[in-house]
Amino acid sequence: MKRLGWVERAAVLLAMAGGIVVLIQAFWISYGVFVRYALGSPDRYVTEATALLLVPVAFAGLAYALREDAYPRVTLLTERFSPRVQRYLEFFNMLTMLGIGVFLAIASTSATMRSFQSGSASEVLAWPRFYFWFPVALSLWAFSLYAAYELFGVLWRGPGHHLQHEEKHDGVV
Repeated sequence: MKRLGWVERAAVLLAMAGGIVVLIQAFWISYGVFVRYALGSPDRYVTEATALLLVPVAFAGLAYALREDAYPRVTLLTERFSPRVQRYLEFFNMLTMLGIGVFLAIASTSATMRSFQSGSASEVLAWPRFYFWFPVALSLWAFSLYAAYELFGVLWRGPGHHLQHEEKHDGVV
């Protein structure tokens, strides 16, 4: 089955964007600590800004983690089942992930639209809340699309298709 190139690229780009935001947060927090203790003049924006940026960062890597099969698996019991039962369990797992992903994607899309229409903004920075909800919704839709792709992969390839990803890894987690 051919990989969905644009969804994979979106997953990688979202994860990279999340990494860049983490770097920005790290520098901003370091700056805040420096000006507070070295210069005696605290930055009043650092706490709210880094807190607001945590929400988009939390969701940015979901699709990439699914792409890389980075979610933890407990196989102590499941690998003792027959391949047919393993397939059903993997299908149920992916179906659950897809259901939760779509639910959260719909909720975050609704929040994005409501925050855009209302023009609500953060309390201290006055940044529009739309700026924070949009990447969350985008990340959750990318995750949901990739989860749907993986769900169909379970149906077509059967159990253990995720092992194809593990061959690329060097074993270091």
